[in-house]
Amino acid sequence: MIRLDAATVMLQWSAGGLGFLWFTTRRGVAGPGYGLLLRATFAAFAAISVALGARYGVVPLREASGVAVAVAALATLRTRRPSLDLVAPVLAVPGLVAAAAAAADGAGGTAVSIARVLVGTAFLGAVSDAMLLGHWYLVQPGMPRRLLNEMTTAVIVTWPFEVAVLLLPTGMVSVLNGTVDDGWDGVLGWFWLASAVLTGVLAFVTRAALRERSYAAVMAATGLMYLAILTAFCTDIVARALLAG
Repeated sequence: MIRLDAATVMLQWSAGGLGFLWFTTRRGVAGPGYGLLLRATFAAFAAISVALGARYGVVPLREASGVAVAVAALATLRTRRPSLDLVAPVLAVPGLVAAAAAAADGAGGTAVSIARVLVGTAFLGAVSDAMLLGHWYLVQPGMPRRLLNEMTTAVIVTWPFEVAVLLLPTGMVSVLNGTVDDGWDGVLGWFWLASAVLTGVLAFVTRAALRERSYAAVMAATGLMYLAILTAFCTDIVARALLAG
């Protein structure tokens, strides 16, 4: 049986995106429109998380955190103080921990469940913001390329941690060796492995593309991050859906 807590995923996506927004805005280089766009987008994701929780199963602290994240992101919508972008993701942490603990299978699985949720939050936020930042170069082409290089590096750094926590027992090794039935004769396990490997490959190829001096390299990097978002979400969501069954 495949199950996925969509409310938790949306809160993760919101918190990770807002956290890496600060990672970019701390430089004071990206225009105010970039911050406004991401705060509004991820505030909406937090609100969607609350709605999904109310519809499919309430975890009170998670829903309270979702409301707090949405309010904090909207309250700082037009801020020019990058440090305030840390408020919303910090407010998300208690709710994410509560959701992970509620989904854990017994005391032994609680630490692993929390690790998966928190690492996944950073991983999904990094790859999403890398793609969005690449698009922002169309609006503000004079930005230094180091901003996108830093975001690409963030994807590369979080990627092995994401794969590692999903391999912890009971993890994707059990799916690959057949101990955990994926319901598709092992196909989903191998699909996960391919997605995990390809995400890392795309991140390193993106960094290589950014070494080229032409502006087209930034657009190529953005396109690669489009693909990386697809494989990254498959890496996180397919694994967690299988292991929650």
